[in-house]
Amino acid sequence: MNIRQDILFFFSGLGVFNGLLLAAYFLFFKKARTFTGFLLGLLLLCLSVRVGKSVFLIFKPDLAKIYLQIGLSACFFIGPTLFYLIKSIREHIIEIPKYWKLNFALHLAIILPVGIMFTYEEYPNLWGQFIRIIYLQWFLYTLAAGVKMKEVFVKLFNKAERLNLSEQFQLLLFVGNTTIFLSYFLSLINIQYGFYITGPLSFTFILYINILFLLKKEKMDTYIFTTQDRYANKKIGDEQALTLVQKLEQLLHEQELYKDPNLKLNDLSKKINISGHQLSQLLNDNLGKSFSTYINEYRINEACKMIIQQPNLTLEAIGYEVGFNSKSTFYTTFKKIKQSTPMIYKEKAKRSISS
Repeated sequence: MNIRQDILFFFSGLGVFNGLLLAAYFLFFKKARTFTGFLLGLLLLCLSVRVGKSVFLIFKPDLAKIYLQIGLSACFFIGPTLFYLIKSIREHIIEIPKYWKLNFALHLAIILPVGIMFTYEEYPNLWGQFIRIIYLQWFLYTLAAGVKMKEVFVKLFNKAERLNLSEQFQLLLFVGNTTIFLSYFLSLINIQYGFYITGPLSFTFILYINILFLLKKEKMDTYIFTTQDRYANKKIGDEQALTLVQKLEQLLHEQELYKDPNLKLNDLSKKINISGHQLSQLLNDNLGKSFSTYINEYRINEACKMIIQQPNLTLEAIGYEVGFNSKSTFYTTFKKIKQSTPMIYKEKAKRSISS
């Protein structure tokens, strides 16, 4: 190998090694075991296996076909793991929903029989076609993750706003995954031999996660890796749930906690003396809403009252007043919940009052 290949191999191998170490940490050794941490560990494991296969393939072209098959099989799980990881962070999901388990089980039910009955060594042409399906699936899940993060992208391009730690972390995950996907995809369609750059890019991606984790460990545990506590498995009865919902509504009304744009699930749960997991369970099981959906709907309803009762206030001022940290986020959320823009709602309210 020449010096250029030596450098590529070193950084690629180092990225894979770091990725495997971090994956092992989140999957097996982290003291506070969380669902989000498990998904991150699984994503790092799948990426490391996929990138590791590419690294060895570059420098050992006669690599046994079983390793190529393992690398491609791991690739089959990158997309769904990324999507569910982003979704779990954005919606404060602590416990894996049943349909997520079924989806992962379905992926296993597809890849295992195919891998056993049609090995890469005996059916290389079949795997050549199957890889296109894998990449299409990876692309669709990445696209879905991007849609889930649309509010993050809106904030990213708004100079008046700054991304919080959780949003920075989500963006890092998404950009890192997308970069790796594009490098492989471009190689697949013969535009660029992406295998040569995927390793170093993966290393950069994993290194940034590593640095972020080490430097902001306490904040990450608080805002990203929401932990389950000793009350996690206690179900809330119907009568208690009704009381808690009423208490929650009263608390938001009297203390106006919704006005805090940085309001967190655990902040609110402490106010009504239940765990964060129980509050998430209460909202999902009894109201069919995630924490962010519940708070945003409350904010929008308050905004509608202000639009009618205080017509002299600008819409932007109202958005800030009810807890949104940007005009764009307020407008996007308003339209999503009310199927109308704030301006149209205000005009309709004027016509209704005048008539």
